[in-house]
Amino acid sequence: MTAAIIPRPAAVEIKRGAFEVGVRTSIVADKALLRQARLLQGALAAPTGYHVPIVGRAAGHRIELRLARRLARLGPEGYELDVSARRIAIRASAAAGAFYAIQTLLQLMPPEIFRRAPVGNARWSVPCIAIEDAPRFSWRGLLIDVARHFLPKEFIFKMLDLMALYKLNVLQLHLTDDHGWRIEIKRYSRLTEIGARSDYSAIEPPYEATRSRSQRPGGFYTQDDIREMVRYAADRCITVVPEIEMPGHAGAAILAYPELGKDRVFNVEDSTIRMLKNVLDEVLELFPSKFIHIGGDEVSKMPWKSDARARQRMRAAGLQNEEELQSWFIKQFDSYLTAKGRRLVGWDEILEGGLAPGATVMSWRGVAGGVAAAKAGHDVVMAPTDKTYFDTYQSRLQALEPQAIANYLPLEEVYTFEPIAPALSADEGKRVLGAQASLWGEYISQPKHAEYMGFPRLLAFAETVWSTPRSRDWGSFISRLDVQFKKLDALDVNYRPYRPDPVPLACWAPAAAGVGWVVREWDISAAIKNAGHYKAVFVDAPDAGWLEVQWIELFENGRPIQKIESAQRRPGENGDKVFAMTVVPTPGAAYTLRARVRARRGKEASGHIYVLPAPTVR
Repeated sequence: MTAAIIPRPAAVEIKRGAFEVGVRTSIVADKALLRQARLLQGALAAPTGYHVPIVGRAAGHRIELRLARRLARLGPEGYELDVSARRIAIRASAAAGAFYAIQTLLQLMPPEIFRRAPVGNARWSVPCIAIEDAPRFSWRGLLIDVARHFLPKEFIFKMLDLMALYKLNVLQLHLTDDHGWRIEIKRYSRLTEIGARSDYSAIEPPYEATRSRSQRPGGFYTQDDIREMVRYAADRCITVVPEIEMPGHAGAAILAYPELGKDRVFNVEDSTIRMLKNVLDEVLELFPSKFIHIGGDEVSKMPWKSDARARQRMRAAGLQNEEELQSWFIKQFDSYLTAKGRRLVGWDEILEGGLAPGATVMSWRGVAGGVAAAKAGHDVVMAPTDKTYFDTYQSRLQALEPQAIANYLPLEEVYTFEPIAPALSADEGKRVLGAQASLWGEYISQPKHAEYMGFPRLLAFAETVWSTPRSRDWGSFISRLDVQFKKLDALDVNYRPYRPDPVPLACWAPAAAGVGWVVREWDISAAIKNAGHYKAVFVDAPDAGWLEVQWIELFENGRPIQKIESAQRRPGENGDKVFAMTVVPTPGAAYTLRARVRARRGKEASGHIYVLPAPTVR
């Protein structure tokens, strides 16, 4: 028997018996842990219907929350959880550890514990168990992009609850970008009056729009909204890190105040630097986090190349090129934040032209930037696109999934993520604070879509940043995930059920499709089992040419029974070609699929063909 806990604890001993939460149960807590005790009391009250009292002392059926200095060796987030038939004992050296022990306790209970009203005929049992646990990394983060498409604060609250349950402790809010400015700045009201009106769906090509027409574009958080979110997060041991993009991705700010720059890049005028520091003054009042993210990624240098004042700035500062000018820009804010007792963090492009002295690097273009920064003595957060970007497809059959960025990141690949790169020595590896997953918002405009993209990949990520490599096991994770899905159902999370990609039925190679139209055929008898709707899906191989499919025709025992003239495909995409078929099969019959195809633009094409029962996408 194993405990279905995610992330997997460091040490677990399963014992016989169970603790039953009932009308005689009480909570006993040290004074320093009363806030955690109240959170536990609230979590138990709604689904059980019991008011579990918090008392100063008790000898009966109880849940104890105690501080224990001896557990300082586990760090402030480590804990012990010991469950016997009459007592649940939670021990930690700090409040955060007690909080995470409570999350583990809730995961050990039936899924109904996450309901918000009393559940009849439920047994609120906790298996007898002994756990000692602590995280591997101090930065276990999630980025939510609310700039490309605004997401309501109620969704942020829900995500904070889910992050806490799976022991993630940093939420980075991507608050500003070309498509929207999402935080109220009282000194510069046009940032939201003008800069918050739009979003990615309104600005980019129509075929990339994912926002419903009934959904109003734009939006922003008031400063009171921010205070609510920051407090709610802090109660759940989560730090909220704001990201204010500069000097690039500045389109929304420049739309509001055109004197700040052009072509989505801030200029390097003293007045612009001063205004951005004024903006950060208000941001710092709202966010007590040690780290402040300033972006620094994907900055086009063309606006500076054509700007006489930028050239003048370069000459005055003795800068050789625009990369050094960007470094100069970043250093202005590194010094500013250091003077305020904060630390600057930015995407790995801030390495270009020279890294600011106090900067922490968030490595997204693979891990190379993080490796370089760690070797140079800087702190690092790993966030590589190929392992941690959850705006990507979860299946190679992209046409059967919600719209996403073109890349492919299955659950298995997330689980293989190792934040400390082999190129780092043991001492250099200590510079890796942890890692961060990202839900970028270009194609995510609604909370349910965000949940589908995030779950269950976020659970796999949570285990990679909490648990040690030695304790991680894919087979164990999948078995525990089945139990967690029931809990996510109770929490109303629109997760993607885990299903490995099917085996392709056939494939095509470059020789099968040239620059001219040709007719090819494949035996698909193995896929046609029952009467119903099917989809024939042509999936281009990565980095190969595209296959154009003019029509397909289905044959039964050599006799044509159905011809489909055009594929279902999202506008503007060169992705999967999907043909819908309806088949009433004859027992023992042979089925052949014919298609008229050619390689698009003369490129060599290769890929796979799938014939699947028409799915219901969750």
